[in-house]
Amino acid sequence: MDSSPSYDDSPPQRSWIQHSNGPVPEAIDTPITPIANSKKSPSAISLRAFLLGIAFGVSLALTVVQLQPPPNPLWRAPCFLAILSTFHFLEFYITARYNPPAATLSAFLLTGNGYAYNVAHTLAFLECILRNYVAPRYCADWPLLQPFNAFLPVEGSARVAWLTLGLTMLLGGQGIRTLAMAQAGTNFNHLVQSKKKEGHVLVTNGIYGWLRHPSYFGFFWWGLGTQLIMGNLVCLVGYAVVLWRFFSLRIKSEEKFLVAFFGADYVRYRDETAVGIPMIP
Repeated sequence: MDSSPSYDDSPPQRSWIQHSNGPVPEAIDTPITPIANSKKSPSAISLRAFLLGIAFGVSLALTVVQLQPPPNPLWRAPCFLAILSTFHFLEFYITARYNPPAATLSAFLLTGNGYAYNVAHTLAFLECILRNYVAPRYCADWPLLQPFNAFLPVEGSARVAWLTLGLTMLLGGQGIRTLAMAQAGTNFNHLVQSKKKEGHVLVTNGIYGWLRHPSYFGFFWWGLGTQLIMGNLVCLVGYAVVLWRFFSLRIKSEEKFLVAFFGADYVRYRDETAVGIPMIP
């Protein structure tokens, strides 16, 4: 579980029962339930939201400070943390707003994403520091770092172009994923469903009329956009390969269940829409 259990130590609740000679309080013992160990524990949810807010605020402030003239290229590191904080908060908020039954602790996507997810973000931070701080200072003195000369941050108009492209992919990807979750409502789930739930319908309107898996589309391009903003050429390639493989396998597995759920309706829908991720039909 994600939090320690807490118990209500308050005195038993009392109810007032009318007697002939006036109301007499009668103590009624109520059961003590360890709600803090629940997947929907309000205390655990509020704590995660609070910490994400702190992380966002501090990271945003550091980004602004690092961008003051002359800008420090390491502004990308706190910026990345602010982006991640926003993403994880929105995952829970949109779920809670449009799919309340699924608004559990796991909806933050802070845990349970697998080893590769955590490694990818760690490597992104390391490459940012290596490329923007270590390599420019020590490439000439450390022969082992000289190959990184080819990956030093671009300057001038080229840098502006890469940042603009990255920001466009980031905002577009996040916006489409958020819109997809909202439009799907209770039909959206972070986990592939092997059994059809009661009330589960095939959503084909809105953004789903254009993209078959808009939340995957959004996350794929959002992920690549983060690495363009970070200036991480190595991780850009790594993210592209890992995300493509992940979504390729997930979509293939998920669509087997969707065909079983909706039959010819899904087959027709699949033939009329695209995924929007290269080389995934």
